[in-house]
Amino acid sequence: MLIPSTFDQLLKKIFAYFQREKGLEEFNFLDGYVLISGDGTGQFSSNNVCCPQCCVKEHQNGTKTYYHQMFGACVVHPDKRNVIPLCPELILNRDGNSKNDCERNACKRFLENFRREHPHLKAILIEDGLSSTAPHIRMIEEFDLKYILGVKPGDHEFLFEQLEASEETCYHEIKTCEGYFHQFRFLNGASLNKSNQYVKVHILEYRQTDPKGKELNFSWVTNISISKKNVEKIAEGGRARWKIENETFNTLKNLGYNFEHNYGHGKKYLSTVLCLLMMLAFLVDQVQEISCSLFQRCRKFARTYYNLWINMRTLFQYVRLIDWENFYLMICKEKSLDTS
Repeated sequence: MLIPSTFDQLLKKIFAYFQREKGLEEFNFLDGYVLISGDGTGQFSSNNVCCPQCCVKEHQNGTKTYYHQMFGACVVHPDKRNVIPLCPELILNRDGNSKNDCERNACKRFLENFRREHPHLKAILIEDGLSSTAPHIRMIEEFDLKYILGVKPGDHEFLFEQLEASEETCYHEIKTCEGYFHQFRFLNGASLNKSNQYVKVHILEYRQTDPKGKELNFSWVTNISISKKNVEKIAEGGRARWKIENETFNTLKNLGYNFEHNYGHGKKYLSTVLCLLMMLAFLVDQVQEISCSLFQRCRKFARTYYNLWINMRTLFQYVRLIDWENFYLMICKEKSLDTS
């Protein structure tokens, strides 16, 4: 019987191979660091079907929702469409636990596993505004990671008051030849909040105005010292957090991997095993699209992932699979079909 831990080593081996073949060097972002974007996502939800590992949400009307989630993380780069998924951490009820597992606990387990597997990899963790709390920041730094975390003025009034009032607040502006106006305001060594004034962070506020006058506003805290030389790079890193949503979860759910499709829940591990199989397939595809010229030609020929998967499924029904090279050559019509 397949169990979830089987996939841990498979995912890690593929990532290790990619790293050993220097593929990860293409994702170097700032001073030799790579960006890791992390967030939680749902994989199963039902009001009726459940298993002992399901988390449970009880509603006021007496009904219950059973669900599985996971904390996913990917190596990302602002200038790259591809991402490299790392081994996800499952959000499940453990044996003997009556309290639901949660994203924060899963993130801690992910960081423990990540640092054990990659003790020397220089990484910057990027997450959303829910992560910019003192306990979470302390945890990230315990694992010797840099971070860029979203913050909102409504949740961190004391922090933004310092940015507004301090004489050490710095300003930086850039206007591009395309007509975009970039404005930065930052302060190093600010207190996170009144309750945790000893937790020092660097805060960055960024506004982008396009040629039509439309504004986008962002703000982050980081433990990377901010200067006018690196402020643009840090902002690019902060905005790359969306790649866990767009290039990862959206691709898995809407572009042919059928991540949220209920193929059957099973009595113990089935739903989780199917989820991890999809993550494994996604990792293989991403590595191939970066490193394999033949797969790149197939992807270009099919135009979309969805079309490529349809072509592959169709060929599986009619063509004897000798090896992947011949299979891909037939997909991009560089070799005639052999249906014998």
